[in-house]
Amino acid sequence: MTDVQHLPDRSRFEAVVDGTTAYLTYERSPGSVTMTHTIVPASIGGRGVAADLTRSAVDWAREQGLAIDPQCSYVRAWLAKQP
Repeated sequence: MTDVQHLPDRSRFEAVVDGTTAYLTYERSPGSVTMTHTIVPASIGGRGVAADLTRSAVDWAREQGLAIDPQCSYVRAWLAKQP
């Protein structure tokens, strides 16, 4: 699993793999969070980084009791695959 950091002051979750940064951005509203983009550069693609970012963001949102609005297509697809 990739080491993911939550950077609330930047409204994003971030992971650095082999010196390259990947991230998931969000917008927080009272009672909800909109997950807007997941960006993983091609040089670190295929390693599960997007899934790790998404898992961290979703876990955080659920811990906070926030409804999740998955505007990012990756987050939407990832959530659809969860039991």
